[in-house]
Amino acid sequence: MPHDVFELPREIGTADIDDLGHVNNVVYLRWIQDVAIAHWTSAATAAQQGEVAWVAVRHEIDYKHPALPGDGIVARTWVGTADAHRFERLTEIVRAADRKVLARARTLWCPINRSTGRLTRVSDAIRAVFSTGPAPE
Repeated sequence: MPHDVFELPREIGTADIDDLGHVNNVVYLRWIQDVAIAHWTSAATAAQQGEVAWVAVRHEIDYKHPALPGDGIVARTWVGTADAHRFERLTEIVRAADRKVLARARTLWCPINRSTGRLTRVSDAIRAVFSTGPAPE
């Protein structure tokens, strides 16, 4: 597990529960997005946030165990591999009480220039905050 894991506690609301009595799969996707956004806004400067927006281009989620009403949840995320135009973000959804992994996800995010709305390269400054890998050639 990388040392730079960002965590965000989440509450389960009654609207999150589906007709099977557990958290609906769509809610996991919302938590994955919530923790990614929270990580970005906590670590990026105001200037970086004003310059770059992120769009998800791929989600992969493996559901391991159900989240149930009354469970406390922690969404954990970190950046995996990155190239000039994509960052892989890995996420785990764990039950707070015992840290049991309920779901694992891999999302590919692309940076968009907020002024132009077009794909942009990830700057060295952003890469230094979020990725330990070398910049691509």
